[in-house]
Amino acid sequence: MSGRRRYLVSYDISDPKRLRKVHKAMKAYGWPMHYSVFISDLDSIELINLKTELGEVIHHGEDTIAFVDLGMPAERGRDCFDFMGNAPPLPNSGPVIV
Repeated sequence: MSGRRRYLVSYDISDPKRLRKVHKAMKAYGWPMHYSVFISDLDSIELINLKTELGEVIHHGEDTIAFVDLGMPAERGRDCFDFMGNAPPLPNSGPVIV
C-alpha cells in the first residue's frame, strides 16, 4: 500500500470502559461521522499502529471493529459516499494524528 487511503472504521464495543478507550484512540486517527463510525485517512504504518493500539484495548471475543478501505481520499474515498438527509462535510485528505 502506498500513500494515504481512506478507511471507514466502525465499532461495537460491549464494555463502557473499553468503548471510551476505543473512541479516544479513534479521535486521534480520524474524523467522527457518528459516535462509533469514523473516517480515517491513513498510510500503511498508521493503519498498523491504529490496529495495534485498538487490539490492545478490545476484548477479541466480545468486541468488533470493522475497517472498510474506501480507496484514495481524493478519488473513490470521496465519491463512494451517498447521503440521505443532512449530509456531513467529508474531511479533506491529510494527516489527522495528534
